[in-house]
Amino acid sequence: MQEYRQQSFTGERALYAVQNVRVTDCTFSDGESPLKESHHLALNGDLFRWRYPLWYCTDVVATDCTWFEGSRAGMWYTDRLTVERAIIQSVKNFRRCHDLVLRDVTIPNAVETIWHCDGVRLENVTAKGDYFAMNSENLEIDGLRLDGHYSFDGVKNVVIRNSRLVTKDAFWNSENVTVYDSLVIGEYLGWNAKNLTLINCTIVSLQGLCYVENLKLVGCKLLDTTLAFEYASVDADVTTAIDSVLNPISGVIRAPKIRELILEPDRVDPAKTTIECDSVDQRFDRPEWLR
Repeated sequence: MQEYRQQSFTGERALYAVQNVRVTDCTFSDGESPLKESHHLALNGDLFRWRYPLWYCTDVVATDCTWFEGSRAGMWYTDRLTVERAIIQSVKNFRRCHDLVLRDVTIPNAVETIWHCDGVRLENVTAKGDYFAMNSENLEIDGLRLDGHYSFDGVKNVVIRNSRLVTKDAFWNSENVTVYDSLVIGEYLGWNAKNLTLINCTIVSLQGLCYVENLKLVGCKLLDTTLAFEYASVDADVTTAIDSVLNPISGVIRAPKIRELILEPDRVDPAKTTIECDSVDQRFDRPEWLR
């Protein structure tokens, strides 16, 4: 395997279409697409300072590398890509990639990151930025720490474990998402989702879990969560009091207490939802803004 070690590369497509190459402790700056259409790459300790370094590549392992802010849109259309122990400062990374693994990676500006990807594994990833993982499929996630709105819009076939998600409008338009043992904080959680399951999670949300087809909660806490389950078909096993519930369309809700239950008979059939609850503090047939 040919090796480049401790070199600085500039200019357009500096190492264009190389194959079976090891690149160690090198710097890529002032030149777009330095490794475009390259295959079977081992990158170790490299610094990427300019745009589009890894486009249309295959079979890449990048370890202890750094992508600076100027390396925006750094990895697109690249398959079988593994990135370990990296800091990625640039926006709009990982688009239309297949078989992507990120392990021990920090992305402080993760705007529009991991879009339209298929086959993604994230392990111990920290990311901050809006529109994370839009329209991606087949994701396995463990230990994600995410701060950013509109995450996981349109995703399909996702499993998330042991994560902390601070994210408004998460999981909109998603399908087949299961979240285990995680904290999820954000308004309007899960709207228009299909087959959304949360197991042993803590959820904090305004108007969360509404318009969901086949929503399932198992052993979850709902803290500071109001106007939940509107027009959702729900099977909810909740271990805490729920502040308010509005117009679920069907299913069962189990909780020790519901502080406010609102069922509008001209909008939903109350008989289609079973409430198994030790106490309901207040019942209304209209929400507060119509009383």
